Amino acid sequence: MNDILQEIGATFAYGAVGIALMALGYLVVEVTTPGKLGKQIWTEGNRGAALLLAVKLFGVGMIVTTAIITSDNDLSDGLIDTAVFGGIGIVLMIVAFLLLDVMTPGKLGATLVGADGAGAAIHPAGWVVAAADLGVAAIVAGAVS
Repeated sequence: MNDILQEIGATFAYGAVGIALMALGYLVVEVTTPGKLGKQIWTEGNRGAALLLAVKLFGVGMIVTTAIITSDNDLSDGLIDTAVFGGIGIVLMIVAFLLLDVMTPGKLGATLVGADGAGAAIHPAGWVVAAADLGVAAIVAGAVS
């Protein structure tokens, strides 16, 4: 019975770290795109904004999952590893986004969420950013293992 209680506690602890990292991923998308992200997705039905957020959250989830699976049996070390590698993944996703922004005409964030009023369709650049985010997440997840 004691083992199951410890496992439940560990699950809640890892879950809290994962949710905190995903919230940070949300904030990154909020900062790098114009307008209020929640309104764009849930009120206006902006598919480009939804794609960006979904891929960012999925990527962070991949990194967190790999960090948890490969963590030591020591809970505190595992939580630290998960937080550190999740943070590194988010930072690298930001770097990839900024590099793409430099290489593309205009402001990439505005293009992706259709700040010009074209948010009903996903701009092709959205798929490039999505692939970059998933690629970075896969690289970090591979580095963790």
